[in-house]
Amino acid sequence: QQSLAFTPRQREILLLVESGASNPQIALLLQVSVSSVKQDLQAAMRALGAQRRADAPARARRLGLL
Repeated sequence: QQSLAFTPRQREILLLVESGASNPQIALLLQVSVSSVKQDLQAAMRALGAQRRADAPARARRLGLL
């Protein structure tokens, strides 16, 4: 069994993606660059094995991570 953990920022980004926010909207809300949002989201997607950004929060929820 693989153990997954996210940084607080990655978890926050996944929750915002789940709510429908775009990368620029997330960056504005979190006061970080769009590039930082993309990097954190991509890292979370890789860890979850998600191909699409919309799949990442759903996978995290199924695993009890959100």
